[in-house]
Amino acid sequence: MRLAHWAVNAPLRPLLLAVLTASFVLPAQAADLITITRDALDNNAELASARSQYLGVEAGRDVARGGLLPQINASGTVAHNEQYESQRSSQAGAGAGSGNVSAGDDRYNTVSLTLEATQALYDEVTRRQVTQAERQIDQQVYLLAATEQQLLIDVASAYFDILRAHEVLEARFAQERAIGRQLEQAGEQFEVGLIAITEVEEARATFDQSRADRIAAESNLQVAFEALEQLTGQRYASIEALGDSMPIALPEPSSRDYWVEQAIERNPQVLAQQAGIEVSRSGVEIARAGRLPTLSAFGNYQYGDSDIDNTTGNDSSSQVGIRANLPVYTGGSTSASIRQGTYQLESSQYDFESQRRSSIQQVRSLYTQVSNDVETVEAREQAIVSNRSALEATRAGYEVGTRNIVDVLNAEQNLYNAIANYAEARYDYVVNLLSLRQQAGRLDVDAIEEVNAWLTGDEVNFTLPESIGNDRYEPALNIGAPPQPGT
Repeated sequence: MRLAHWAVNAPLRPLLLAVLTASFVLPAQAADLITITRDALDNNAELASARSQYLGVEAGRDVARGGLLPQINASGTVAHNEQYESQRSSQAGAGAGSGNVSAGDDRYNTVSLTLEATQALYDEVTRRQVTQAERQIDQQVYLLAATEQQLLIDVASAYFDILRAHEVLEARFAQERAIGRQLEQAGEQFEVGLIAITEVEEARATFDQSRADRIAAESNLQVAFEALEQLTGQRYASIEALGDSMPIALPEPSSRDYWVEQAIERNPQVLAQQAGIEVSRSGVEIARAGRLPTLSAFGNYQYGDSDIDNTTGNDSSSQVGIRANLPVYTGGSTSASIRQGTYQLESSQYDFESQRRSSIQQVRSLYTQVSNDVETVEAREQAIVSNRSALEATRAGYEVGTRNIVDVLNAEQNLYNAIANYAEARYDYVVNLLSLRQQAGRLDVDAIEEVNAWLTGDEVNFTLPESIGNDRYEPALNIGAPPQPGT
């Protein structure tokens, strides 16, 4: 803004400053799955390498095709020549008879130039090399698609691993606080003589275990966060959480045979291996073409000049014709190349069959896992309700003396384990569903957008471990050190 304009609008400065200040302090919006996926597609180093490799293979076709196009070559020499005694005497005798070269000229310079153009008329080796290059491009297209789909599933897995670790950490933190309060209560009851020291030590041991579980959960969250940064090359302050209303249903269509057929027809790894068979078959054709003749047209022009005494003008000539070449015997290398290509073709056929079987097995396993995940999520959710009711009943029994503190601690652990297991089951379902689509060749950005619609917009911050560290629960106990063995 220019200074004059700023002075004219001086009354508006306070309002403008307030707006600018507010814009700088607004929190950044949490990143969702589709945003992070697009960042990965733009910044992932492995995918960028695969794209460059594809372009390199594509350029290989032009390299092979160049052998079928006109070739023009030019060469020239400039030389200084010297003749010695034995040569000069011989030249002198020849010069006496012909009168063309002076006997005394033993140092002279020569210049020569050759220009030649050729055009292949029949070159089966080069033609089949072009065909092989085109088949390599087809194979590279599938490999690039496989790399992209692998990146999509890696990003989704890393994203949901963060959410998974976050929910587990929340459960472990709540478990630590609950058991810590139970430890405090046990200490108070011990001080007034209501319970024995053994129950306090049981509570202390359980509390220590819950703290260890919470520390491990913090570490898992940090590791998950680093994995996402490695894929995208960026750090995110927060991401969106997964909603509780996420649909849990069987894959559509709900037929395992359908997904197997999709894997055979669309899985890029399978298609890449199938294209590899054609690449190897082209290699055999190239080797066999080594026995065939080549035919090319050519035309050349030659120019020569020197500064020898008593010579004038220059020498020049031109030539146009057809050149043929027939390999009669190559030391057995052609036959060996044919055998080598045949074995490579056989190997690529086995590789295709292995990949096809592997994809079928993975699709069947993933379909079964997704189907089981649907039931597992429902069972894990019901387990939370059951364990909460069991905890309340156990606490009531503890208050009237029918249950001991170990029963209460076990019920506490069972509840928070159920909460963590429920989170695990939900994220297993999402990741397995996306993995099924990947193996069937149906994982793309549109599929990621469908899953992205399940997010709620609630933020999950990566500063959670530090904030938890500031609020860690420390039970207030004044019962002295635990008894030593034998006391």
